Amino acid sequence: MMKHYLTTFIFLLTISLSHSQTSPEDELGAWYTYFGNHRISNKISIVAGGQIWAYEPTTNFNLLLLKGGINYHINNKLKVELGYSFLDIDRSIQGLDGRHVYEYRISEQIAYKHKLSNLPIDHRLRLEQRLFNLRVGHSSKNRLRYRLGTKINLNKTLFIRANNEVLFHLEKDFFSENRLYGALGINLNKSCNLQLGYMYRFINDLNLHRLQVSLFIKTDHRKKKA
Repeated sequence: MMKHYLTTFIFLLTISLSHSQTSPEDELGAWYTYFGNHRISNKISIVAGGQIWAYEPTTNFNLLLLKGGINYHINNKLKVELGYSFLDIDRSIQGLDGRHVYEYRISEQIAYKHKLSNLPIDHRLRLEQRLFNLRVGHSSKNRLRYRLGTKINLNKTLFIRANNEVLFHLEKDFFSENRLYGALGINLNKSCNLQLGYMYRFINDLNLHRLQVSLFIKTDHRKKKA
């Protein structure tokens, strides 16, 4: 069963849709995500992952993101994270000078989860310091992000994941963007799930529609008591 799901995941990454576009709004784009969370002690976990964004499902590359970080678990509901990300951003489709921009990002994050009646709720607040390596020099920006989400189990295998994230600049033009996300999740096993979803992204007065294919792995390396 797991082999079947992984084959489907790979197929979605490699199907060929090759017609061109001239605007980010013209076509249904896609984000492909891998994210791993590895618990190494009662208080510490390590995270690592990556994303590929495309203006169309398998062509017109937009962005590559690689991330690593470390979490400190205050308790079962609350944790903080320090992270670092590298991004390769292709702006050629937007007609901007300098085909690629490289971003080096440091982030501080706090995550909290609880239940509202029987509905699980999770909150994520993230502060980012972003350094851009441009063709004409360097620039920096700071950004604040807040995400509100939930996960609803349909049965032992399937679940619904939904969240909304608002992003703010901390310099001028306070509002940055909004990301509304919904997905059907498939538990491949106890430590791995696949999410097939859709995101509506509003940014710079653009309405972007993005398919989402995400693979999440969660492992626990704590020593079990004898």
